[in-house]
Formats: sequence, C-alpha cells, structure tokens
Amino acid sequence: MSIVVIGLEHTTAPFDLLEDVVVADADLGKVLAAISAHDNVHEAAVVSTCLRTEIYAVVDRFHDAVDDFTELLASRAGGATDQVSDAQVVYFDRGAATHLFKVASGLESAVPGESEVLGQVRKSLERASQEGTIGPTLTALFTHAISTGRKVRVETGIARGTTSFSYAAVQLAEAHLQGDLSGARVVVLGAGSLGTGSLHALVDERRDQHPGEVVLINRTRERAEELAANVSSSVPVRVADFESLAEEITGARLVISTIETDDPIVETSHVGDRGGQPLLIVDLGMPRSVEHSVGEVDGVDLLDISHLRSAVQQAIEERRSEIDAAEAIIADEVARYQENIRGRGAAPIVVALREQLEEIRRAEFERRSPQLSELTPEQREAVEALTRSLVAKIAHEPTMALKENVGTPRGERLVEAARILFDL
Repeated sequence: MSIVVIGLEHTTAPFDLLEDVVVADADLGKVLAAISAHDNVHEAAVVSTCLRTEIYAVVDRFHDAVDDFTELLASRAGGATDQVSDAQVVYFDRGAATHLFKVASGLESAVPGESEVLGQVRKSLERASQEGTIGPTLTALFTHAISTGRKVRVETGIARGTTSFSYAAVQLAEAHLQGDLSGARVVVLGAGSLGTGSLHALVDERRDQHPGEVVLINRTRERAEELAANVSSSVPVRVADFESLAEEITGARLVISTIETDDPIVETSHVGDRGGQPLLIVDLGMPRSVEHSVGEVDGVDLLDISHLRSAVQQAIEERRSEIDAAEAIIADEVARYQENIRGRGAAPIVVALREQLEEIRRAEFERRSPQLSELTPEQREAVEALTRSLVAKIAHEPTMALKENVGTPRGERLVEAARILFDL
C-alpha cells in the first residue's frame, strides 16, 4: 500500500480551475465517500482551501488512483480532464509526506509561513475522522505534519510579520487605496477564520491607517456579535444583517468578502449606481463570493485571491533565509516520520506471523496428542521442543527478510506478500 496525493494548487493551476474544484465544508462528506467507494482506496482525506484542493489516500495501485482522482476532480470542473491533468500535482509516499509537511508549515502558501493553513490541515484530519474515511496511516501522517508546522513556526522567523492570508489581503487593500482607508467605513463579510483575521488586521493598533468603523456581517448574527465583542480596539466594530448589505456598502470605501458560498452574495444590485464614488472590494471567497460584473460598475475596483500572488513576492524574498531554515526542519521531520513508519511497518507483521505459526504448531500438537499418550513426560517435552525449534527455523528467514528490508520498496512488497500468503 502507498500514500498518494493528487490535486490542484495555486502554483500550477489557473484561478478559475481552482475555484471550480474547491470542496466546500458542506460537500466534504459526499466527496470523501466518493473517494472511499473505490476498492483501491483504504483511507482518504481532503485538504481544500482557497489555494488548493488535494486528495490524500492510502491505495493499493498508484496509477489507478491517479486516474480515478483525476476523473473526480475533472467532474467537479465540468469534465475538464485534460485541463486538470496538465495542472495537477502528484506526490507518492515520501514525496507525499514532504509536501504535506510543507503545506502545514506554510511553505506552500501564497504568504510564506501564513498561520491559517495549519488550522485547515487540522480540520481536514478531524473531518476525515468524523466521516470514518481515515485510518492509522493518514492519521500518523497528518498528526506529524501538524506537529512539524508548529515546530517550524516556533524555531524559525518565518512567522514574523505578515504571515496571515487575511493580513496580506488588508495590506493589499491599503496599498491600492493609497491612504483612503483612514477614517473610512469598511464592511467585512463573514466571521470565519478569514473574516476574523481580516477584522483583526483592520483594527490592529500597530497599523498606520485605521478605518473609522468596521461593519461585520455574517450569516449567523450571533457569531458576528461574539467576534465583535472580543475585539479590543479603538476602532468601532458594528454588526449588521445581510438585509442591510446594500445600505452598508453605499457608505463604504472598502468591502472584504470572506464567505464560503456556491453562488455570489455580493451582486451589482448591492453596489448600485455610485456615480463614480470609489469603492474597493476584495473577494477572498473560494468559489468567488462577489459577482464578476460588480467590478464593471463605475468607480468600483474588484480584487480577488489571484491579485495576492504578485503582492507577496517581497515577503518571499524577505524570508528566504527563514524558508531555508524551515525546509531543513521539514527534511529532518520527514526522515523521523519515515523512520517511525518503518519501525511500525514490519514489527506487527513479524509478530503476527510468529503467533500464527505457533498457533498452528500448538493446534497440531494437541490434535496428535492421543498418538503420543504412551510417551513419558520427558519424551513428550522433547517432541514439543523439536516442533518449536522447527517452527522457529521456518520463521527465521521470512522474519529476517522483513526486518532487513524495512523502509525499502522491496520491504513493502514483502510485507504485502506476507499479509496475503499468511492471511495476516
């Protein structure tokens, strides 16, 4: 069995394709069930964020998994199989571990070291566990990846400065507004992790510019009120209902939308005829939560996740030495993970094999016991010692082969062969 990763990410796939394949939380159970329905799949998890949608699975046949998962992603993208094949990333065993460790550490993010992705990886593990599609192999992989992500952030400086995707989005807006944010009204849509991060970035006392007020709108008003109550800042934070969205946008200079939705929630009608009054909208939703035509309204500028790519290049260069240090930690942790896996891989099979052979010996000795009734206790013990010795010698070569080849492709084949031959 092997671990494979197949998916699409922001470095290889166009933004429109990423948007098509993203797996919303409400759909995750259905997608995990579809993956697990393949007889080739033993365990499955999905990591789906605004910048990546990746399938992690434990499979028997690598190439079959690539074909099956490519088809699944293509079906979500409207049947664009060739487009998915050209843009997808594929990792296998050690490469899969290295990739997930980098993802959890923020090295594969648009903003190096960003903090939100670690929670997203943890959530992927929790959801797969809730859906019953994950087992010991992927649990060990994800758990070690999360631990590595924490270690990288503690032991390197990669988490200094702007490491949040939300903070980067606010910085992008500030640069675009060129000072117009000060004293202005800002509307934040959504009170999830991105909405929370955006709110905290806007009211951060360390910033040079601060809005006059932040209006927080969420589908669940109670969640928005809870978030607003926990913000300690001189900037007023007010909660409003979705019914007043158009009214709140009318007086706003900046709108940041972070809501996960299948259909756009900010439409042209919400913006109306502004008469050229400037408005910047930053859409962090995936799929996009702002109707594309909104950006065509006079005075409205519409930015989305794709605009962040160029905005973070400076951050990447500033953290180059920290990225190198993080990669060194990840390499060490991958080696530790592989060593742990190797240690667990052969030992259970060796124990199970010896126990099964001993059970066969014992059962056969008992079955023949009536024929040995005339033997003295000493002779009976000698026969039993002989059978134990024979079993030990029979088990010796398979045991040594399994132990000596642990962690190698040959060792994996031997483990699988032992499972099949001895029904372990």
